[in-house]
Amino acid sequence: MNQKNDIEVTINGKRYVLAGYESDEYLQRVATYINHKYEEFKGKEGYNVLDADMRNVLMQINITDDFFKAKQRVNELSEVITQKDRELFELRHEAIGFKTQIEGLVHKTEALQQENLEEQKKRIRLEAELESNKSRRRN
Repeated sequence: MNQKNDIEVTINGKRYVLAGYESDEYLQRVATYINHKYEEFKGKEGYNVLDADMRNVLMQINITDDFFKAKQRVNELSEVITQKDRELFELRHEAIGFKTQIEGLVHKTEALQQENLEEQKKRIRLEAELESNKSRRRN
């Protein structure tokens, strides 16, 4: 089991202690993300005139929106990975089929080469017999 970590961070100018089983680096990244969101909102017109509750709700809505968009992107990428896995499976299956065809053609080629060799031997033997018969007729 992971050890619980406590880390002091600054969020929107205030110090907080974050506790969790994640690494200190991760907890610091969370705080940094929230600080970036605050900076993003502070630069928008009208944000600073809202009361604290409304600013907090707006921040929560924005972070939740980021979460849902990230989750949707993960789902889309998971679908892409699933499709690529299917394509890879089909390509592997096709490659195995090609390999089997190649092996069959190699065996067929070897058999044809052996047959050709036998036919060449037969031709040489027949040519030798023919030459021998011609020589006997001349004598």
